[in-house]
Amino acid sequence: MPKLMKFSRLLSVLPLLFLAGCNMVVMAPSGDIAAQQRDLIVISTVLMLLIIVPVIFLTLLFAWRYRRSNAAATYAPEWHHSTRLEIVIWAAPLAIIIALGAVTWISTHKLDPYRPLDRLDAERAIPADTKPLTVEVVALDWKWLFFYPDLGIATVNELAAPVDQPINFKITASSVMNSFYIPALAGQIYAMPGMETKLHAVINREGEYEGFSANYSGAGFSHMRFKFHGLSREGFDSWVAKIKQQGTMLNRDAYLKLEKPSEKEPVRYYAGADADLYNAILNMCATPGKMCMNEMMHIDMMGGGGKESAENREKLQYDNRHAGEGVVEHGATVPATGVPAQVEPPKNTDGNSMQDMPGMQHDGHSMPGMSDDADPAPAQLNNNN
Repeated sequence: MPKLMKFSRLLSVLPLLFLAGCNMVVMAPSGDIAAQQRDLIVISTVLMLLIIVPVIFLTLLFAWRYRRSNAAATYAPEWHHSTRLEIVIWAAPLAIIIALGAVTWISTHKLDPYRPLDRLDAERAIPADTKPLTVEVVALDWKWLFFYPDLGIATVNELAAPVDQPINFKITASSVMNSFYIPALAGQIYAMPGMETKLHAVINREGEYEGFSANYSGAGFSHMRFKFHGLSREGFDSWVAKIKQQGTMLNRDAYLKLEKPSEKEPVRYYAGADADLYNAILNMCATPGKMCMNEMMHIDMMGGGGKESAENREKLQYDNRHAGEGVVEHGATVPATGVPAQVEPPKNTDGNSMQDMPGMQHDGHSMPGMSDDADPAPAQLNNNN
């Protein structure tokens, strides 16, 4: 018996050992949006435990009370129904589902990432003269590019914002889909090429926080991380001044070099950035000679460009921007690699190409004596007699 008690105490400590190695930032965030999401997790868990805990307890109780060796337990083999018990069994879960549905409905609208903030935290509203900080985010392979359009600067793999100032994120990607996530600040939101997603958040405490991609995007995904700094107003101004003093210029040529896939990219500062570069990345026309998606959509809105628009085909092939950097196999579709699909000619039962059979031309379709306008059907099929 003492050994059993000692073993049970050891089992009770094991979960704490596992939690000791975990980063509990999701449950102890520093931003108001993340804090509200934390509260939603807690409320949902408690509501579900109202059913789970009694069920587990009653399962153990019934197993013990109605065990075979307990002769004092009531034995009723003909029992089959209890209205009172059925009401309890169905009413309690139904009430929990209704409560969860109400919480989900409210939080879905209140925590919509596209919705502008209406408070700094649970006790403070946003002052009327507060101007949000706009940050344009681009997910590259495999690093993060941040534009500060109001400040004229840009950074790679480092992000900063003043404490208690709302942040308006505009998020896109250059190639494949990623997920922008700073657990201490707010929930994750996807970054997709040719599309812009939005996120509104605020950081309430100074500190250095982890940011990363939460969506697998290739070989360098594991190192696609960055630091987010929550700074005082004076600290943020000093950070901006440092970038303007130490940074270089981010123009189209510099961006096209940065866009190429690379891993473990160091922090980079840009004292100035092309004002139209983010919109060009968003519309997938940062590469010279490519038509912007908004231009293409305008042509479609006007009814199309007719036959004259055939020359735009090459300008609208976006997915082969890195095809010249290595050997590219033939793909199933042109957009995937920029290389036409390789189709083998059909073969007969002997394994020989049907193009080599007598009576077959190189295209594998026409036969001798048959013009393009001739009826290919056998004569007996056209004989009405």
